[in-house]
Order: sequence, then structure tokens, then C-alpha cells
Amino acid sequence: MTSSMEDTGSAKPPGKDLPEYEISAEQVDRLVRVTYSGAIVAESRRAVLYRESRLQPVYYFPREDVRMDLLRRTRHRTHCPFKGNASYWTLNVGDQQVENSVWSYENPLEDAAAIKGRLAFWLDKLGVTYDEDGNFDAQPTDMASHGSAYIDWLLREGWDSQNPSDLTERLGKVLVDNGVPLARLSVFLRTLHPLLIGSAYVWRSDKPGINSFVLTHDTLSSPLFLDSPLVQIFNGAGGIRRRLEGDNPVLDFGILKQLREEGVTDYTAMPMTFSDGQINVLTLASDRPGGFSLADLGRVHEILPVLSRFYEVHAARGMARSLLQTYLGSNTGAKVLKGSIKRGDSEDLHAVIWFCDLRQSTALAESMPVDDYLAILNRFFECMVRPVVDYGGEVLSFIGDAVLAVFPLSERDSNQQRACDEALAAAAEAGERMKAFNEERATQQLPPLDYGIGLHVGHLAYGNIGVPERLQFTVIGRAANEAARIEALTKEQKRQVLISSTFAECCPSPLESIGEFELRGVAQKQQIFVPQEMPGF
Repeated sequence: MTSSMEDTGSAKPPGKDLPEYEISAEQVDRLVRVTYSGAIVAESRRAVLYRESRLQPVYYFPREDVRMDLLRRTRHRTHCPFKGNASYWTLNVGDQQVENSVWSYENPLEDAAAIKGRLAFWLDKLGVTYDEDGNFDAQPTDMASHGSAYIDWLLREGWDSQNPSDLTERLGKVLVDNGVPLARLSVFLRTLHPLLIGSAYVWRSDKPGINSFVLTHDTLSSPLFLDSPLVQIFNGAGGIRRRLEGDNPVLDFGILKQLREEGVTDYTAMPMTFSDGQINVLTLASDRPGGFSLADLGRVHEILPVLSRFYEVHAARGMARSLLQTYLGSNTGAKVLKGSIKRGDSEDLHAVIWFCDLRQSTALAESMPVDDYLAILNRFFECMVRPVVDYGGEVLSFIGDAVLAVFPLSERDSNQQRACDEALAAAAEAGERMKAFNEERATQQLPPLDYGIGLHVGHLAYGNIGVPERLQFTVIGRAANEAARIEALTKEQKRQVLISSTFAECCPSPLESIGEFELRGVAQKQQIFVPQEMPGF
């Protein structure tokens, strides 16, 4: 069977003499076998050899000739305009598992009827080749039509990378597989983040995996960064090429001296520009005598526009995630990314509720410049919020000089006890941090700062409110108000931490009742507790 774009009604563009996009299917009578991790997973003399322009030929096996007991169907689907929708399976052999490595067109389009219901194997993912009883040309039928094996790789496999680390590792391997004498590949992506200026991903031919790290804003002023070729490229200087062989190589950047000591012979850094004009950097280093050839660098340079778009997609998603986590919190940010963006979207949240407040804040604000007050406020939040986050809580809202946070819990398991203990531990650490802060203030002859923390357990409605043009996640419910009232009681009782009876019922740690109290807006008196024999209180 042979088909082409013209067969399905598509014609060549006027004035263009381009090759047809052809597909063909041929039943072969030779033995074809796929072996993975020592097990024969497919073996047949009735396989169909399917060819498609610019892609590797693929064998499709009858199901009765495939070890179906080693396959587990997944929900993954892909679409081909010639073959239709493909279903996928994960291959499991012993303790080895390769997700979505087997596919089938169970209800293919007419042009692909010859492979209906048959199974094919993603050889590159499995790291295997066909074992054939017969001759078979395994090269793509029209690879040259893309102009570059790297472009073909980007379109066939690079797009499927999961993140910048994955894409960088795949890129390093495909360059080496195509003969580039690559010893080290680095990608530096700038980002929008209150703490970071970017991320770096480094691949080495002599080490597995990717070494990734972040660059903080402090990095901008560090001697190591200032003595880096990245600075010049970020500022629009273009690419940099340095040959490190010979008696007097140009070593005008610190990294070049280090690389030369490691045996690197050639180094190049190329700007990789995003669609908004942001300049990022890709660097290549070789340890082969003579370094890179003109063809090596030319083939890499010509794929940069496409490669940069792939990195831009990953960077944009990572930036969105980091910004949402920074401004909304990790759980709320994840909800927004998953589509909880409509006004009225909400969920019932059963949680330990933490409400804390800085005392005498109004007097402080009126007694000093705004910048000085904001500095104190941020130090207070650092003392309170850092322990909350470290012990698994999430800040839902900053309310002036107060913080509302939660430690989510489940009624079905021991999570309730754990969440209560974590909230208490966070409160103890917050107390230690405030003690250290006040000792620091004492050395400056400044008065100590006081605070209160109210801990409660209850149900909250956590949802999206506002107008379509401006939405905000917020907490609604009696339990949040009660937590605030308990915190307000700390000032009257001259305590720093007060705890509700519902919290006490869930908490395994020793607590001591200090009596029943009226809480503003709460109909009945509430029994209130304090921590017992815990450091920090």
C-alpha cells in the first residue's frame, strides 16, 4: 500500500517542486524480533514494515506475536494526520519499566488500514534495535529534506522533553551520537523571580544526568559571575569563541582557565534569544585536539531558533509556577496551573489554622519612616512564616501585620496528629527566631517586639472571589474568624501562643487548659489551652 499527500487531496504549493510526503506499508515474511532486558517481547514472521517520509521505518507486529502480559495500557494518546489516533502501553520487564514505549492504531484512518490493531515499539526509548532475519535499510527515507539531522531530532523527539534538564541531556547525547566532539554542554536561562536571576543546566559526557543549579541576585555582584562570558552575552555582545590549545591561548574569562586545566581545547558560547528579546546562553566545550569543526558549530547554530523556542516553553512554565508559588503559595499556585481560575471555584479545606499578629504595630508604624517599618515587618514575617513553610504549612494571606496560614489535614488517618505537632513545632521555632531578633534589637538599644499566635482546627471554604478582571484566593468560614479571635486573646492573657479545644482534641502533645473565655463574635465560651513543657514557649 502506498499513499501520499496528493492522494488525500493535498497538492503541492504553486511554483514549488517539493518531494511528496509518502507513507507505505509492506508485509514481510522474514523473522523480526524485539528483545528488551533479556526478554523477547515481540517475535513474528508476519510483521508489517511501515515507512513514512523523514521518519525511521517501523515494524508493526500482530498482537498474538507480542507478549501482551508485559504491557500495561496507559491513557496517553497521540494523533497522526495519516494514521489517526494512537493508543499507548508501558512495557514492564522484571523491575524495568518504560512508559508509553509501545503504541497501536486500533482504529486507523483508511490509508493506514494495513497496521490496524498491530503494535509498534519505540526503539530509542527502549534503547534497542530490531533483530532481523533479512536485510533492512534502517535509515529514514528522506532525512535530508529537513536540512539537518538535529532539526529532525527536535521535531521527532526534542519536543517531548519534560523540562530544561531533560532537553539539555537529550541534546548533549544527540550531538555526541552525531559525531560532535562534545565534552561539556551548558544552558543558562534567565527568569523572573524575587530571589533568582536564572537557572543553569550542565551536561558532561563523562558523567550521567544533569547538574542543575540556580543563580541568585547576589550572583550578579560576585567576582565569579562578573568574570564570566555570560555577562557580555547577556548584555548583547554576541557569541564568544576561544581556542584553548597552544602556547598562548586567550584566557580572558575565569571559566576558561578552569576548562583548560581540565583538558578542554575549544570553547564557544552562543546567545539563545527568546521571542521577547531575552538573551540566554548555550555553551559548548570540546576536549578533542583541534576542537570543533566549522560544520559542528554551524549545525548547532542553525537549530538555535527552534531550540530556543523549546527552552522558552519550559522556562515560561517554570516561571509561571515559581511566580504563582511565590505570590499564592505552593498548593494554590498548583491549583491555578491546573485550571482553578474561574470566579467561584472553591474547595472545602479541613486544616490546622495558624493566625499570628505583630503587637504594637500601629505605634511602630507612626514612630518611624515607612522603609524602616517595612524592614521590621519583613523580619517579623521571616520569623513567623519560615517555620510554617519548613514544617509543611502554607501561607494563605498576609493581612497587614498578620499572617493566616494552614496545615492541611485528613480525617482518615494520623495526619491530624502530625499536622498539630508540626504547627506546634513551627510555633516553637518562631518563638526562638523572635527571641534572637529581639536580642539583636537590644544590642541596638531598641525595645523588644511582641507577638501572638492562635492555633485552631476547623473547616474553611478556600476559593476564588472578586470580579472577572481581578480575582483573589481567600478563606471564608467561621473557623478562620475564631482563630483570629484566639490570637487576639493572647494580648489580654499575656501569652504568645493560645490553642483552641478542637486543636487540643487532635493534638497528641501535652497541653494545659487555662480556662474558658468569651471570644468576640462567638456565641459560647471556649476552653483555651497553652503548650506544656515545650521549648520556645
